[in-house]
Amino acid sequence: MFERLEATEQRYDDLTGELARPEVSGDYDKLQRIAKERASIEQVVVLYREWRANGRALDDARALASGRDTELAALAREEIEALTSARASLEGRLRRALIPRDPRDDRDVIVEIRAGTGGDEAALFAADLYRMYARYADRRGWKLELDSLNEIGIGGIKEVVFEVHGGGAYSRLKFESGVHRVQRVPATEAQGRIHTSTATVAVLPEADDVEIEVNESDLRIDKFHSGGAGGQNVNKVETAIRITHIPSGIVVVCQDERSQLKNRTKAMAVLRARLLDQKQTEQADEIAGTRKQQVGGGERSEKIRTYNFPQDRLTDHRIGLTVHNLPRLMDGEIDEVIDAVSAHEEARLLEEAEQPPERSGRGAEALAGR
Repeated sequence: MFERLEATEQRYDDLTGELARPEVSGDYDKLQRIAKERASIEQVVVLYREWRANGRALDDARALASGRDTELAALAREEIEALTSARASLEGRLRRALIPRDPRDDRDVIVEIRAGTGGDEAALFAADLYRMYARYADRRGWKLELDSLNEIGIGGIKEVVFEVHGGGAYSRLKFESGVHRVQRVPATEAQGRIHTSTATVAVLPEADDVEIEVNESDLRIDKFHSGGAGGQNVNKVETAIRITHIPSGIVVVCQDERSQLKNRTKAMAVLRARLLDQKQTEQADEIAGTRKQQVGGGERSEKIRTYNFPQDRLTDHRIGLTVHNLPRLMDGEIDEVIDAVSAHEEARLLEEAEQPPERSGRGAEALAGR
């Protein structure tokens, strides 16, 4: 750990020196880039220097405690006790600061829920998940905007795409991506047999325009009549938008707004998010090779969670967590689950960050979250 701290401190000093150079101060883009990197490691450096100062103070106090002046030695022993307690706190804060911060954590997100195997019951479960996340967003004071909704007649959902706007939305929801499984007796089941169905959840951070450049020539844009119940313009005005990104084959549909322009804007936001997710997945696969993270981005091909209604339990298979009281959880009270998965991933990242550079393959860049 301390090798990394020394390397990070040296990098911080180098960046500070760079900022003082006249040629850098005259180059706005370079100045911003250096300032951003310096700010990303500043907390680690400040804590490291505070930890070292604490060590020097401890050495001085121990020297006084072993002296002949009994009154001064007693005061020194009290100081040692306080400094030792502060040192333990500093070390804990340092370890947490070592974890590379995901730069996307504060972003808004686009959530996509699709019914999987299980027919109508899968669609009903997808609707339950949508309500769960909507209520969770409401509890946290976030704003939810519906982009597209494909319903079935019995109250189920084949597919829903919505945006969540609020501080830290991605940090809280990013581990929800994956296959969610439900085990329960469907309302239409006359013999009381338990059915197993699935739905997939994808949580995508909204992409900045500078991250993903989309050429208009790569797009095929179709306009069509919006479907669904209600609204004077339904089936009369072509407000719905379907955008196909030809190079990747990604198709985005947005029809919730009554304005064609608003639907196009939302569809482009979803497209950029999907393209960013695709790009980052490819980069992660290239860096990680065949290694699978315990939680990571939540492999969407794998079952991450089971909602067992007969046993009134939710089980997250990635970390072996089981929580009871499904009605409460389905009503959006899922912080307990999210906290547990996030803590598990934080512990994994901390273990990785504390490895010597030659084992982890990362240097000061890892500490900077780059």
